[in-house]
Amino acid sequence: MSNKLFTKEEIELISRNKYVKNVSERSITYTDEFRRIFISEYEKGKFPRKIFEESDFVISILEIGRIESISKKWRAAYKENGIHGLDDTRKGKAGRPRDKELSIDEKYERLKVQTTLLKAENELLKKLDLIERRVIKRK
Repeated sequence: MSNKLFTKEEIELISRNKYVKNVSERSITYTDEFRRIFISEYEKGKFPRKIFEESDFVISILEIGRIESISKKWRAAYKENGIHGLDDTRKGKAGRPRDKELSIDEKYERLKVQTTLLKAENELLKKLDLIERRVIKRK
């Protein structure tokens, strides 16, 4: 991600592009459609900058470093997971997870996992205590 912060005017201009889902002063979320178009055009031999220009992005605002970075990220995701690697799997905006009401089964599973973790932690602490006692006795 670039260190450049977008101004309000730049945010407004970027958000008008049909291939942008969301834009903040720090980041841009592109549509899945644009990611697919990008990979398709890139595989035909087009340069990332040219693909962005043809998709009505203003290169002077985005900056070439940001374009190269996102291009590298998308190509790696495509190489690793195919076309599904380009899908945005976040729900809505990035950030904190949404607080949702858990079902009884989900609550039960979480409590089981938490109990197992706490039991393992207690066993580890008991073993450490035992080891410390042995070391103290030897001295």
